[in-house]
Amino acid sequence: MTDEELMVAYREGDLSAFQKLYKRHKGRLMGYLVTKLKDLDEAEDVFQSVFIKLHGSRFNYKENIPFLPWIFTITRNTMIDHIRKKRTYKKHISVDTEYISSRAVGNISEPLSIGAAISELSSLSDPQRQALELRFNDGLSFVDIGKQMKITHSNARQITSRAIRSLRDIFASKGDGK
Repeated sequence: MTDEELMVAYREGDLSAFQKLYKRHKGRLMGYLVTKLKDLDEAEDVFQSVFIKLHGSRFNYKENIPFLPWIFTITRNTMIDHIRKKRTYKKHISVDTEYISSRAVGNISEPLSIGAAISELSSLSDPQRQALELRFNDGLSFVDIGKQMKITHSNARQITSRAIRSLRDIFASKGDGK
């Protein structure tokens, strides 16, 4: 069977068709991802996401579209999303770590440890902690955070901003000796 016929069969519920597609293309897709990402663990993460997306979009597949370019488009877009999330996550972490380390308030001669910063999270509400975790640990957008928390993306942004502001206020008050 051709890739296109296998994809149509998979779309119609034939799981063995999926297994055949997976076996047929896993080496080529992993090779592409490892070459581009230069990291086997990251490539495996993206590879998993590709097949999750393939599964989710199987009903959108049109048999007149060649399968290989279609799956490589999914692979490329998934890899780009992964790189963007990683870059955004690192940017936020470095900014927050810099803020925490420098304690840019008062006459602090000793930087605050990351462990001490994490202990301050207990002063936040559950939604604030969850929003921060989704934003900075998982690298999710506010739209995705809203979906996870079953709130609007505007509320997700507001909760995250308030949590960050609260942490900064806590650090500032400790720095001023209050």
